[in-house]
Amino acid sequence: MQPIQAILFEPIGCLAEFPSGPFHEIAALLSGAVKKKPSPSGSRGYWHLLNLMEATGLPGRGSLELAAVRAASLYEDAVPALAELKQMGVPLRIASSLGHAALTRFVDDHKLGPFFDEVWSRDNAGGIKSIPIRQAAAGLSGAIFLTDTLAGLQSAQAAGVNAILMMNNPDEARRLAGYGPAGGIVSLHELPDFVRLLVSRGKRAVV
Repeated sequence: MQPIQAILFEPIGCLAEFPSGPFHEIAALLSGAVKKKPSPSGSRGYWHLLNLMEATGLPGRGSLELAAVRAASLYEDAVPALAELKQMGVPLRIASSLGHAALTRFVDDHKLGPFFDEVWSRDNAGGIKSIPIRQAAAGLSGAIFLTDTLAGLQSAQAAGVNAILMMNNPDEARRLAGYGPAGGIVSLHELPDFVRLLVSRGKRAVV
């Protein structure tokens, strides 16, 4: 693994818990399918929607994304972990397939702007899934992407970026461990220690 030049975050499932309902509703609108009971996982609902958007070429629904953002609950360890990483000099970037308006609202609502050097949405990146990750990692050889789903792992791999698994669900994490993440954490509190571990093995965080 290359020295860490930046950590890329997908907010959904990695910085905050998002409801799955709005993503499920968007998916139903795009597919024309009868609405079923939403998945209990906001991350799964979100990545399922992205797969559908990719397959159909249809856009998302900004108003429903904003509803998801308004109902999102920031993880209690997010701000302390981001502050510690920032103090360590590790560049932090958001790489998400949310639209610009929803992503900006999320960052502003939770006062996360000072922590992030760059914020990439599907709008300024020009696409979804691997595209925002690739844009956020442009010019870097040692970026890592934090995600909690198989689709997120695959998107990072498609972008040529190492993925770190956010292990929100133990059973799911065991299954996903076989798909080649570069590491895994169970809490954002562990992320600074993960960087320190690389340093202790003779690697360094490049600033």
